[in-house]
Amino acid sequence: MKELLSRLRPGLACACLIGCTLLMTGNAALAHHSFSMFEYGSSVELDGTVQEFRFVNPHAFIVLKVKGKDGRMETWTLEGQPTPMLEREGWTRATLKPGDQVKMTVAPLRSGGTGGQWTPQETHFRDGKAVAVSR
Repeated sequence: MKELLSRLRPGLACACLIGCTLLMTGNAALAHHSFSMFEYGSSVELDGTVQEFRFVNPHAFIVLKVKGKDGRMETWTLEGQPTPMLEREGWTRATLKPGDQVKMTVAPLRSGGTGGQWTPQETHFRDGKAVAVSR
């Protein structure tokens, strides 16, 4: 291999190295999704009970039980920011627990389903207290 690389011109060797790197890491880039599924031009106010808080990468999730317009309970699955960004805002895996009462403003799903995207700045306990305070 060393002999082959020594015969190649430096530019060609560099192109081969870049090509191999892209082949090996391309799937990681494809694994991430876009946020076009959320309707950022509108927002929905939610008042509900935390069923589950998943502090995982690539994005944290809150599963929230909310009383719907028809009075029935709905389960909203809400996607958040990556955990390093949440940590900068003072969040940890223990910040929310099942049973916590929260109020949130979320960007809803374009499909109209019970889901959306949340931010720590738009998430408070029902009594108005901030969920986490920036460090």
